[in-house]
Amino acid sequence: MRFIIYKLLVINTIMSQSTIVIDVSLDEKRVPEKIQWRASESTADAGRTARAMMLAFWDGADKSALRIDLWTKEMMVDEMADFFYQTFMTMADTFDRATHQPGLSHEIKKFAGDFYSKFREIQLKENKA
Repeated sequence: MRFIIYKLLVINTIMSQSTIVIDVSLDEKRVPEKIQWRASESTADAGRTARAMMLAFWDGADKSALRIDLWTKEMMVDEMADFFYQTFMTMADTFDRATHQPGLSHEIKKFAGDFYSKFREIQLKENKA
């Protein structure tokens, strides 16, 4: 499975294009085994490997979010909690930059912190059992 994402950049009225390619290797049951990505504008020499990804697009005509969420078999539960926590935090920053609503951004970050604290409590209880 391959996703190719295009990003257009406008700089001084000159259009340039950057390409992001995501390759997903699937097992016989079509479960992701490996996720690799690379970007044409990256300074990295080789593609990067990831254990999980979340990709979202906003469809303005339908007023709906279109998403692709994938994770590999190797993704551990604690890694998924870290991934969600960090994603919530960066979503809060993005929301603030886009809307200039720092109060709402703070609410998202507060939720992220509460989410992560509750996850850690559950993990501690499960590990004691």
